[in-house]
Amino acid sequence: MAGTIEVLVPGGQANPGPPLGPELGPTPVDVQAVVNEINDQTAAFDGTEVPVTVTYEDDGSFEIEVGVPPTAALIKDELDFETGSGRPQAEFVADMTLEQLTKIAEQKLPDLLAYDVKGASKEVAGTCVSLGVTVEGEDARTFKQRIDDGEFDDHFAEA
Repeated sequence: MAGTIEVLVPGGQANPGPPLGPELGPTPVDVQAVVNEINDQTAAFDGTEVPVTVTYEDDGSFEIEVGVPPTAALIKDELDFETGSGRPQAEFVADMTLEQLTKIAEQKLPDLLAYDVKGASKEVAGTCVSLGVTVEGEDARTFKQRIDDGEFDDHFAEA
């Protein structure tokens, strides 16, 4: 009867109600223990939808694997806006600081192809382009080029 359940839960705010409760109810696991573990592991994503996989065994033991929300969701959550620009080349919806860019890059690093925070930051900046988000007041493409040129190497050395 061992199995796997995949759900999206708000980071740090899972509860025994739907979607977890109905999925876990018929299993041998302690639902509240699963909820507590999920909340501990997803606290950094406060309120953002996070993919979670719960693998359980017949003896009631379980393992939780927490995914990372999509980059666009992290950007929207960090900058507090709902939708990207319909014309991202011309109309911008928000501005991101270098610190915010680095924070998101650090969260996404395990899921990206980048080897370090600098490379991950460039990938996050690429997502900013498609959302219509500027970085430090300038077009994200220009900012990404500045990262490539090494202007922020001291910053990334600290990250």
